[in-house]
Amino acid sequence: MQRWQDLSDVPADWPQSVVAIGVFDGVHYGHRTVVGHAVALAHEHGVPTVVITFDPHPDEVVRPGTHPPLLSTLDHRCALMAELGVDAVLVLPFNRDLASMSPDDFVDHVVVERFHALGVVVGENFRFGHRASGDLGTLVELGRERGFTAAAVPLLAGQGGVWSSTYVRGLVQAGDVRNAAYSLGRPHRVEGAVVHGDHRGRELGYPTANLAPAPHSAVPADGVYAAWLIVAPYTAHSVSYPAAVSVGTNPTFDGATRRIESYAIDQTELDLYGAHVAVDFVDRIRGQVRFDSVAELQVAMAADVAAARVALA
Repeated sequence: MQRWQDLSDVPADWPQSVVAIGVFDGVHYGHRTVVGHAVALAHEHGVPTVVITFDPHPDEVVRPGTHPPLLSTLDHRCALMAELGVDAVLVLPFNRDLASMSPDDFVDHVVVERFHALGVVVGENFRFGHRASGDLGTLVELGRERGFTAAAVPLLAGQGGVWSSTYVRGLVQAGDVRNAAYSLGRPHRVEGAVVHGDHRGRELGYPTANLAPAPHSAVPADGVYAAWLIVAPYTAHSVSYPAAVSVGTNPTFDGATRRIESYAIDQTELDLYGAHVAVDFVDRIRGQVRFDSVAELQVAMAADVAAARVALA
């Protein structure tokens, strides 16, 4: 799959395409339905599928300081798109110039001139252009004038409500990673570099990788989780380890800094400092607890690891 970081990266001879447009944060079931519709239409016409997404999140530009917690990094988002059969992803830099574009200009300069779209697929709540003045009706009319069809995929609902990024973020922030995984179609992932912490885990018998998450990551509520620790995700030499993961401030030691600390079960000699890792949260074992002694904490940690083994078996 090709990935472009700007319109100027798109090859001048790129052919007619079917284009799906949206932020697609998390690529949850609703997003997958939109993208899947685009892929099917592209296959029908024998043309490539292009996804246009945005970075940073439009909210941060339109309303500075309101950047929502992100359910996926760009690397993860693009990897998920590739799994869906997408041929190319354009990560369009969202800035003031783009935000001030009229719906007509956006369609002309992005959709038509660059991708010669014969079909555009969006979610039914899609808005675009200056002050979100364009909607599906606008897109249909512009398509009629410029030679492409426009289709909107209805919002889908699961067991807990409409599948939306906002809904999934709420589940993650509540620590309900099991239902978040149901809506995402996979475990919720947080990723970043392994950095030095207090080096206390090794002294307790459970050496941990201290993760510095990517900016604006949606981090689950404080507690202990069963998860998969993935070293070097998106590479040919990626390795996964079952893990017990602590999210929180370590109140037993009067900690003040919130951390994500992963113990790779039965792995006591891993040296991951500086490595890029991902944590895929599978289930919540318990909430954060302040213990009266280190001995009590060690007993709880042993129980956490045992529970993680069961959850990941």
